[in-house]
Amino acid sequence: MKNYTITVNGNVYDVTVEENGAGAAPAARPAAAPVPTAAPKVAPAAPKAAAGAGSIQVKAGAAGKVFKIEANVGQSVQAGDPVVIIEAMKMEIPVVAPEAGTVASIDVAVGDAVESGAVLATLN
Repeated sequence: MKNYTITVNGNVYDVTVEENGAGAAPAARPAAAPVPTAAPKVAPAAPKAAAGAGSIQVKAGAAGKVFKIEANVGQSVQAGDPVVIIEAMKMEIPVVAPEAGTVASIDVAVGDAVESGAVLATLN
């Protein structure tokens, strides 16, 4: 097997090619999702507070781009309330508060590319 990194229209894909035998054409297996490249920065919708200000972390469940920020610093949220909306694979995915609290910081801006597990906000 051989691994290749391919860029198509600015999207980066990791591809593994496996040889099936003599004279057989190699079969390409595309990665599950494109690897995000540097995205252009967009002015934040709201000013950011100091990163990591709260003790409860709100983390991204999937890699994508910040589409919308639903909560503001100082706002009270209940468990399950949306804090940030991420766009991934042309779908809007809400990132919700894991428990009730007050938003202590918003650590991303609209348009930011984020990885799965990245801290997007913190709560107290």
